[in-house]
Amino acid sequence: MVAVKSDREIDLMRRAGRMLGQVFESLEPRIKVGISTKELDTIAEVVIRSLGGKPAFLDYKGFPGSICASINEVIVHGIPGDRVLIDGDIIGLDIGVEFQGYYSDAAATFAVGNISDTAGRLMKVTEASLYLGIDKARPGNRISDIGHAIQTCVEDENFSVVRAFVGHGIGSSVHEEPEIPNFGPPNAGIKLEAGMTLAIEPMVNEGTHLVSILEDGWTAVTRDGGLSAHFEHTVLVTKKEPEILTKWQKKNRL
Repeated sequence: MVAVKSDREIDLMRRAGRMLGQVFESLEPRIKVGISTKELDTIAEVVIRSLGGKPAFLDYKGFPGSICASINEVIVHGIPGDRVLIDGDIIGLDIGVEFQGYYSDAAATFAVGNISDTAGRLMKVTEASLYLGIDKARPGNRISDIGHAIQTCVEDENFSVVRAFVGHGIGSSVHEEPEIPNFGPPNAGIKLEAGMTLAIEPMVNEGTHLVSILEDGWTAVTRDGGLSAHFEHTVLVTKKEPEILTKWQKKNRL
């Protein structure tokens, strides 16, 4: 069953979303050549806790970081560590915040120094597909309308949508019903209602959509070694326009 949130629950999720926006705003200027993913993880945890929240991913099913840091061919669930960013990398940061028992979840992919034209286009298309998906999060639409909009945008640009991982509901748990595939036909699945909260998150690959999981049991990489990008927002379905709860001011847009 998909939960419709009360005004109180929505308020707590808005607060968790604002916190997460501040985390991204703190991290973005630090994403430069020479910083390690563990350093980014430490910064994120310090900011989250300073704002009164908790890192949602830390120890979630045993995950060892406060953020997922996914570089180049890593699609999602990259574990923060000693890897230092170098010129030409792209890095996807996926972060969650818990505040008084309610969650926000967002992701963005960043350029490190001078990236390839393909990497830049992949990031632009992935982010554009996210907002096309968000625009479908309206009462009366069906859950598959979101994924269909994303898939159409991505495949029109000759990239591929990851099928092994999907978006999800969010609220008093970081992952709730419904699953939100980033692909499929329109007009299928549950009808959306005002008060539903969704984590919409296209993951898009340069080449094949196929995925491999590394020996750590977490890190998901492209099967062919091509690049991958990931963007996500937590979204509230309202009676009118969708409301992005994790909005933040991105300074360095491609």
